[in-house]
Amino acid sequence: MTAPEVGLTVVHRRYVSHADAHYGGSLVDGAFSLALFGDVATELCIRTDGDEGLFAGYSDVAFHDAVRAGDVLEVSAELVRVGRRSREVAFEARVVCRAEPERSASASRVLDEPLLATAARGTVVVPSQEGPA
Repeated sequence: MTAPEVGLTVVHRRYVSHADAHYGGSLVDGAFSLALFGDVATELCIRTDGDEGLFAGYSDVAFHDAVRAGDVLEVSAELVRVGRRSREVAFEARVVCRAEPERSASASRVLDEPLLATAARGTVVVPSQEGPA
């Protein structure tokens, strides 16, 4: 466990399976990225506070680009504000690899520049470190 310091960043990578596709064109719904933000926030809280924490809410969510089956996402959580029990976190989901079904059923490539798919800000809360009164 490290002290909660602004700038601490946790990164996960995740392959998006065809079972995750929800819409035509192998599109994945926006909730998929939000669930991954919850996972990366959990690790951030464990690292800073020794507890999984609880997600209190989002203050901003923006969908910038599509997420599709066959993508590899890099999801990050950066600690941007530390309160007594609250932690404000900036999230990003970037597509780092993309399927190329037009080339073949299993073709994919690493993108030269990752695509920002989803960005958000959220607040998590952790138990008080002061202990019982």
